[in-house]
Amino acid sequence: MTQVISLTVNGTVRAVDVEPDTPLLYVLRNDLALNGPKFGCGLGECGACSVILDGMVVRSCVTAMRDAEKKQVTTLEGLAGTGELHPLQQAFIDEQAAQCGYCINGMVMTTKALLDRNPHPTDQEIRDELASNLCRCGTHIEILRAVKRCAASLAREEVQP
Repeated sequence: MTQVISLTVNGTVRAVDVEPDTPLLYVLRNDLALNGPKFGCGLGECGACSVILDGMVVRSCVTAMRDAEKKQVTTLEGLAGTGELHPLQQAFIDEQAAQCGYCINGMVMTTKALLDRNPHPTDQEIRDELASNLCRCGTHIEILRAVKRCAASLAREEVQP
């Protein structure tokens, strides 16, 4: 039986009439036309569907709508809230960190949550955080450079008045 479930997606309150056990990913892509999160494995293993839910990275393919109700969801599209790319998105572009691009949503969203918690991560902390995001193209070095570039950029912004 469907029910109306409200949640805030990228700063906008949205209400959708769905089965409570519908995966959040399906609503984001099919009902709200947000294509940043990708369907990868459907098991919460690959990270392609990652979003930030109340400050924590979750795999939206295994997160039921009932668990997202009345919560804040941020997708890849929500990072560029002012119409300009988020420094993290720009760093991934500058470092050419995408080859096929399928994993990038998960890499970016996981990194965003990391940098929100720890703005100055070590290389090992970055590797540990991203370890559960699968990338088959082998752009791991570029991804690591992009994360470090963004962290440095954000640190410079902290210093400026």
